[in-house]
Amino acid sequence: MRPVNARLDDHLPSDHKLSQVYRVGAGLTGLLLLVFGILGLVHRIGFFDTGGDTVLALNTNGALSVLSICIGALLFAGMVIGGSFASTLNIVLGVLFIASGFVNLALLDTKANFLAFHIPNVLFSFVVGVMLMWFGMYGRVGSALPHDNPYWRARHPEQAAREQRARTTGTGRPVGRPA
Repeated sequence: MRPVNARLDDHLPSDHKLSQVYRVGAGLTGLLLLVFGILGLVHRIGFFDTGGDTVLALNTNGALSVLSICIGALLFAGMVIGGSFASTLNIVLGVLFIASGFVNLALLDTKANFLAFHIPNVLFSFVVGVMLMWFGMYGRVGSALPHDNPYWRARHPEQAAREQRARTTGTGRPVGRPA
């Protein structure tokens, strides 16, 4: 196996249908996190308070609210930019949400639980992480990507070039092959 040296950003036009999936995923998740964070701040919960204040059935404090707003704004930026940036952002943040779920699961009943996580927060972190990863990987990874997929073309440049030449000759077959 040889590494792919192509920049995938160059192979995904901004109006490509995959970009819409990445944008919708980033936008919906960002909106959810922004609403959660803003509602947490509106309730004027202490910044590092671990007293059990809830918003939308999730435990929160000021620090978690501000963090949620920041991540939600970052996801909105990904939605606006779109393309491979949104896809990569969704994947990275998805992995971070899952890692956060595991870390906060380990910190549940300790004094180091400064984000006031409880089990529903951990489960929410896992669900959002998987959801973001799904949105980010959609159409980007898989064993059966169609040959018109920009990520498949970037990983198989020789075969993609042969297929492009065959399409441009109008015969529907690779150039140089008999009918």
